[in-house]
Amino acid sequence: MADPKNLLLLFEHPTEPIFMDKGKKVTVFDLPDNYLTDRYRPISSEVQSRIAEKVEQRVPVREISIPDLRIPMSLGRDEQFSLFVPKHRRIAARLIDIFMNLRSVDDLQSVAVYARDRLNPVLFNYALSVALLHRPDTQGLDLPSFAQTFPDRFVDSQVFRELREEAFVVQPGSRMPIVIPRDYTASDLEPEHRLWYFREDLGINLHHWHWHLVYPFEAADRSIVNKDRRGELFYYMHEQIIARYNMERFSNNLARVLPFNNLRDPIAEGYFPKMDSLVASRAWPPRFDNTRINDLNREQDQINVEVGDLERWRDRIYEAIHQGFVMDERGQQVALDEATGIDTLGNLLESSILSPNRTLYGDLHNFGHVFISYAHDTNNKHLESFGVMGDSSTAMRDPAFYKWHAYIDRIFQEHKSRLPAYTDTQLNYAGISITGLQVATNGGQPNVLNTFWQQSDMDLSRGFDFTPRGNVFARFTHLTHTPFTYTINVNNDGGAQRFGYMRIFIAPKNDERGQPMLMREQRLMMVELDKFVVALNPGPNTIRRRSTESSVTIPFERTFRNLDANRPAAGTAEELEFNFCGCGWPNHMLIPKGLPEGLRCDLFVMVSNYENDRIDQELVGRCSDAASYCGVRDRRYPDRQSMGYPFDRLPRTGADRLVNFLTPNMSIVDVSIRHDNTTTTRQA
Repeated sequence: MADPKNLLLLFEHPTEPIFMDKGKKVTVFDLPDNYLTDRYRPISSEVQSRIAEKVEQRVPVREISIPDLRIPMSLGRDEQFSLFVPKHRRIAARLIDIFMNLRSVDDLQSVAVYARDRLNPVLFNYALSVALLHRPDTQGLDLPSFAQTFPDRFVDSQVFRELREEAFVVQPGSRMPIVIPRDYTASDLEPEHRLWYFREDLGINLHHWHWHLVYPFEAADRSIVNKDRRGELFYYMHEQIIARYNMERFSNNLARVLPFNNLRDPIAEGYFPKMDSLVASRAWPPRFDNTRINDLNREQDQINVEVGDLERWRDRIYEAIHQGFVMDERGQQVALDEATGIDTLGNLLESSILSPNRTLYGDLHNFGHVFISYAHDTNNKHLESFGVMGDSSTAMRDPAFYKWHAYIDRIFQEHKSRLPAYTDTQLNYAGISITGLQVATNGGQPNVLNTFWQQSDMDLSRGFDFTPRGNVFARFTHLTHTPFTYTINVNNDGGAQRFGYMRIFIAPKNDERGQPMLMREQRLMMVELDKFVVALNPGPNTIRRRSTESSVTIPFERTFRNLDANRPAAGTAEELEFNFCGCGWPNHMLIPKGLPEGLRCDLFVMVSNYENDRIDQELVGRCSDAASYCGVRDRRYPDRQSMGYPFDRLPRTGADRLVNFLTPNMSIVDVSIRHDNTTTTRQA
């Protein structure tokens, strides 16, 4: 039987022929001759004998009957692949279906090896990644970081010349990291560029890519898409991105992002990515200031959609929200109720194959990405592909992403605003009260959080094709913070031990004009920091929780998939958990940058009744430590309350400010986030 780990070698050097050596332990696949492409079949013995001199391991590939690959092969190897383009989604769904239905790892290896040199490299990476995450016989595999396989999507293209020179001239043990410039996409004449560290952060863009791997739009096997509360998670994860982005804007003296409300208005902000696609051998196209979206007619991508279609879909969705139901394809009403309405709306707005009625409500979210990404060449007159908004690994680099998702979130909030406010009974936890709250760094001033810049190295060698082997490091600058600890004092007035669900959020105290925020506004900027179960003994309890334990984030090693660092023992449940956890917000971006003088915030803590909130299920080895934004693999979302509770609805009458919203099981404390404009180097 084939070793499943050999499948991971197929991700390395994605544009090199399959017979080239791969891996730290020099490995080659022994292919049947007819698996080679036409170019290399006549010279296979010559090429393979040249490589054979340094081979340490050979992987035999069994010849089998190959499934029909005509649909996946209809996307050219040098074309750009986008999950937002319906044609590409259908192609990807077909390839996922082929990989999922193969009977064994041996068959999967044979078909994947055959397909790799014949398919678009990014399509192949995406479909194989989804299959490996969802097949029972491959779920424990380490997916390499997408940034290591396709570094061109994350790194300034000018850096590649220096990286190639370093790899070609210098032996592996002596190579030096090449520094990626801190702000290479714009100057300080562009106010939006103050947020480069958020929009262009490798970890944040990797999170977005990996989230869409775990939650694909389409697949023939509906269970791959139809996961517990998937539509609600789409809403909440993106709502949290906008809340975090707005806090970063406050950290740079900018107002909240303006939603793209009028689709006929120009997009004021341009974006020039300054990146090259190594697959397409083209520069990612820019978008100039004040570009308008226009009707799309791109025959090659089978896109013929008008701006008016977006407006009709939007109006029908608003009508459904105001009526309190959507119509499914059989003409039946599906209620947008308190329990499942947001999930239905999320599937409809995204839209995935779970949409109750794509014919009626369309494909609003995805086509918004498509329209913006093709705004520079709507009819393919200049043979230009889509811009960064067209790819889930690059979309968050573009300021337009946040305008579009602020607009999408406004539609979700229209539904949320129609739900009844939480009552005192729904919020309170009788007999439980929070008597003290403090957050502090080790030895630091209480209720002051500190951020600064850090430089870290990342090995890009897996994605460096047709160059000498060995590590090739890029050094990038990112925001980070001093780790901190929450100390929460909770009193249990009852005579027995009880369990609570601790929920921690942070939001700015004041708006962009320096005025105290009203609760109805502040709730939309509440950023979830953590959520965890606590045991409360009778009487006073002191609970301490480290920031590194957050249910929102994954540590640096998992974000960048340094798969040899801190690895649990092979074959353990902990190793399985480690392998899956590529999905999660990067821990270095847990809190916003803040201001030199301090960004004043409200830190909010609530302990709810765990007996009401709990989901009874086994979570060991299920990658549950970043569940807030990513859910739990093959399990239900581990919280019965609505995502974002208690801030997902308008406050009750009389609770016009956060302090009036509090019940005894809640507490707030003033926190200041101070930014120190210094740079440290991360120690490995």
